Amino acid sequence: MAGYLSESDFVMVEEGFSTRDLLEELTLGASQATSAEMELVQHIGVPASKIICANPCKQVAQIKYAAKHGVRLLSFDNEVELAKVVKSHPSAKMVLCIATQDSHSLNHLSLRFGASLKSCRHLLENAKKSHVEVVGVSFHIGSGCPDPQAYAQSIADARLVFQMGEELGHTMNILDLGGGFPGLEGAKVRFEEMASVINSALDLYFPEGCGVDILAELGRYYVTSAFTVAVSIVAKREVLDQASREEQTGAAPKSIVYYLDEGVYGVFNSVLFDNTCPTPALQKKPSADQPLYSSSLWGPAVEGCDCVAEGLWLPQLQVGDWLVFDNMGAYTVDTKSLLGGTQARRVTYAMSRLAWEALRGQLLPAEEDQDAEGVCKPLSCGWEITDTLCVGPVFTPASIM
Repeated sequence: MAGYLSESDFVMVEEGFSTRDLLEELTLGASQATSAEMELVQHIGVPASKIICANPCKQVAQIKYAAKHGVRLLSFDNEVELAKVVKSHPSAKMVLCIATQDSHSLNHLSLRFGASLKSCRHLLENAKKSHVEVVGVSFHIGSGCPDPQAYAQSIADARLVFQMGEELGHTMNILDLGGGFPGLEGAKVRFEEMASVINSALDLYFPEGCGVDILAELGRYYVTSAFTVAVSIVAKREVLDQASREEQTGAAPKSIVYYLDEGVYGVFNSVLFDNTCPTPALQKKPSADQPLYSSSLWGPAVEGCDCVAEGLWLPQLQVGDWLVFDNMGAYTVDTKSLLGGTQARRVTYAMSRLAWEALRGQLLPAEEDQDAEGVCKPLSCGWEITDTLCVGPVFTPASIM
């Protein structure tokens, strides 16, 4: 809805949803950073008119790819990027990416991306001289921002840039709010609180009916809690910890190092990029009298940075045991894996009876629904594996589970 943050027309798709039916149902688009991502979303049915290449620092090959495949919305934040687009994609429509106050975010994107307010008029003037149309403004606060007012300030800054552009003859009609919105129930600031602050700022600076389309990259919000990762222990070793407290028996307690088949260069890359601290749930609940040991989890890479978690107190686990990690829907599989560059993980689909009934009514044709009704077994009240259903899963998420 233009002017309000709810279900945006443009969202990040590489984080977790696909299927042409779903995209058409929600009228979704895609904000992409690479040629591979553009290829992926076009393959699943997103039209070029609904794709924005949001990376303000692109390779020339990526710009040419966008031109060849009809993607006309591109971001920029400096003169060099503008000159590259002028040369390789002169019919492009540009979105000016501005810097934000993201000091409280986990990822400080403004260290790398975004034009300062002082430089915006100069960039808009250069675009006009180069006969390139600037049609909007974008920003990205970064993930994990606990201060909703950072969005309000960036929206106010965007209004100033809109005024600059309109004074110079640009037709400005797009505002991209970026992404990083919380997708966890226990987040410091709930999504609803952020949306309230954002919508108030939009009412003030970009009121409904002003002719500006509001975009948002809601991938993290949509899919963070939608996926759970299960990894197995492939090796272990025990380490005597002489420096730690001694047990009542007088023997030096041991710590245990577990090695997993996934690490920070794969599914757990959020440890590096988002400073997360993954905490596993055990496949089997330990008994109350079972001793706990100081434990750490390590990935398969043969070097010292592939540490998934430290300082955990876990019971004695064995090779072959499984650990389960919740809230692993966002940024857990890279694009190479999605496009067949590396081995894909096994994905199992599950949903509650209530969710299945709602989706079946929305996405399945009536005759197919009736056929399924007569053949499929009744669903239990718990979580269901859709492999047991007589119809295929309605989602094919681009994420690991």
